[in-house]
Amino acid sequence: MPASPYTDLDRPPLSSRGLERALVTPRSLWTKIDIRAETGSTNADAAAAALRGEPEGLVVVAEQQTAGRGRRDRRWTSPPRAGLTLSVLLRPGAADSERGWPAAPTGGYGWLPLLAGVALVEAVRRVAEVEAALKWPNDLLVGDGKCAGILAEVSGDAVIVGIGLNVTTRAEELPATSGPPPSAGLPATGGLPATSLRLAGAAATDRDPILRALLRGIAGWYGGWREAGGDAELSGLLAAYRRECATIGRRVRALLPGGGEITGEATDVDNDGQLVVIRTADATVHRVSAGDVLHVR
Repeated sequence: MPASPYTDLDRPPLSSRGLERALVTPRSLWTKIDIRAETGSTNADAAAAALRGEPEGLVVVAEQQTAGRGRRDRRWTSPPRAGLTLSVLLRPGAADSERGWPAAPTGGYGWLPLLAGVALVEAVRRVAEVEAALKWPNDLLVGDGKCAGILAEVSGDAVIVGIGLNVTTRAEELPATSGPPPSAGLPATGGLPATSLRLAGAAATDRDPILRALLRGIAGWYGGWREAGGDAELSGLLAAYRRECATIGRRVRALLPGGGEITGEATDVDNDGQLVVIRTADATVHRVSAGDVLHVR
């Protein structure tokens, strides 16, 4: 017999009925809140639903995820009900005449995980009352550690945005580091230690209001971005991301997908969501669109 979800009173289960009553309304982006006691990957579940024709607005939440992935296929695991593990299904390429949304260009889809990051940092700061920031492109920093990660994937004509947030995870339940180790000859970088909202001294660790604030935030930013035709600057998303991004102004080491790397100062995030880095060796300007970016201490 499986353990009762009420065995650990510090980690109560989420209520799909309460969440749907609050979030699934006639004019809301969200159409269904699907809470699963356990699944392999919420991104995989939402992607499969997208291929079956599920409309935009599905939210898949797992109380325990057993095969979650981060970027570069890194594992993202969490004890049951210790965090928020969810994926949302979006169809930005489909025009919505009722809302007045034109189809967003596919070249702008890279903004969707950054959009989710802005919504996440705002929700965590407002509900949990902790200082938080974003590390480009998709990590939430709380205190001295990584508290959440975001992964976006394309499934047919849909985009699936997955979020994993450590809420009440205890120190002994966390992995040692998140990210690759430093290479020889460079100062220590992050492989950032993992952390959770509780370990960071959060004033509130009830997952329900955090999830409500997060989904409302995503819906608000997504609606503005869609109304602006997928233009991050016009919608205010670019300015918001720059404001929340702790990578800007830092010395960084960017590990590129092809195997190269750049060390220099991150000076900006551009209109396409790329990180602008001035290389230390020769002062050349590079625009990083993908890869691991480590803050160099």
